[in-house]
This record gives sequence, C-alpha cells and structure tokens, in this order.
Amino acid sequence: QVQLAESGGGSVQAGGSLRLSCTASGFTFDDTDMGWFRRAPGKEREGVAIMGKDGTKTYADSVKGRFTVSKALGLNTVYLEMTSLKPEDTGMYYCAAGSRLGPDSLVPDYFYWGQGTQVTVSS
Repeated sequence: QVQLAESGGGSVQAGGSLRLSCTASGFTFDDTDMGWFRRAPGKEREGVAIMGKDGTKTYADSVKGRFTVSKALGLNTVYLEMTSLKPEDTGMYYCAAGSRLGPDSLVPDYFYWGQGTQVTVSS
C-alpha cells in the first residue's frame, strides 16, 4: 500500500522559511519521480518542484532561487526547503509520487498523492 506523509507546514511571516518533508512507503522510492505541488485558495493545483528519479530537479518559475527540493534515499524522504516566503506561497502543499509525464513535468498528473500540509505566509 502506497503511503505519502507530508509534514512541516505552518504559519510564518513573509521572508521566513519552512522545510516540508514527505516520507514515502509502499513503492521503490529510488526509482520514482517525486513532486511537490500546491493549491492556493481559489486556484488550481500547480507544480512547485520535481525531484526526478535520476536526480534532475525542476522548479516553477515562481519559486526558482527560493525553494530547493532534495531527497534522502535511505529515509525514503523528499524535502522542500522554502526560503524568502511570500504571501502568494500560501496554500496546501502536496507530495506526489510517480509522474505519468516524465521527471521534468510540473503537470499534476501523478499516480499517488499525500494528504497535504498547510503553509500560510502572512505579510
């Protein structure tokens, strides 16, 4: 059974930082593309950062230079380090596993999804 468990969300002021974690089980983590997505209030779910199974990293333009995706193979965990947070980064952040479109796609077409963790950035 595939499980994705996000943690690390919270409320911060603009300019602050957070680190999200997603611990995975039930599939071969090393051989799976992992993605971070978010849904802001009233908006569609959008891709934030992708960690390809081959180590490639892809970022949305809106977070380049501020967010960093990484993974710890031995822990089956993917991280999203978020710095210089802005109010527009507010939303529910989701971890996903297994891209149907390839390791560099920010389209939210993934096989498995976590429940999400809320990030709120105040001005």
